[in-house]
Formats: sequence, structure tokens, C-alpha cells
Amino acid sequence: MSNNSQLQEISTLELAQALMERLTISPDEWHRLKSNRNARASEQLAAAMVFLVKNQPQEAQARLEQAVGWLDKSISAPPCPSHGKG
Repeated sequence: MSNNSQLQEISTLELAQALMERLTISPDEWHRLKSNRNARASEQLAAAMVFLVKNQPQEAQARLEQAVGWLDKSISAPPCPSHGKG
């Protein structure tokens, strides 16, 4: 079975969710990628796609705005949630 045939059997939502899972920064990678603008924008764009496919345009727009913020450098990574506790 060709790749295209296999993709035809997967719903658009499942494809979007798979992309989001692939691009989501895991807790193990967070310190390394927290300031990586491309990784953060990609993560937000994939989430926006899932919300858009689920007909949740307001949630999609919020994620798109976050992605743009990463790309235009108007937002930065928050501090590590585990630092400063104790």
C-alpha cells in the first residue's frame, strides 16, 4: 500500500493530532527547546491546526497568535516552573 493510500485512510483530525504530538515539546526536552523559536512556533501552529479542524476557531487563533509571537520575537520563554520552589 502506498503512503498516499495509507494517508487517505486517516482522518484529517488524526493527521493534525499526529503532527501536534510529533511537534509537542516533551518535559524532557523543555529546557533544551524552551527558547527555540522555531520549535515553539511549530508546536503552536500544530495545536492551532487541531483546533481549526475541530471547528474551534477562537482556540486556533490564540495558538496562531502565540506562534506569530515566537516568530516575531514578541514573546519569550517563561522561567522553569520547578525553579524557585522549595
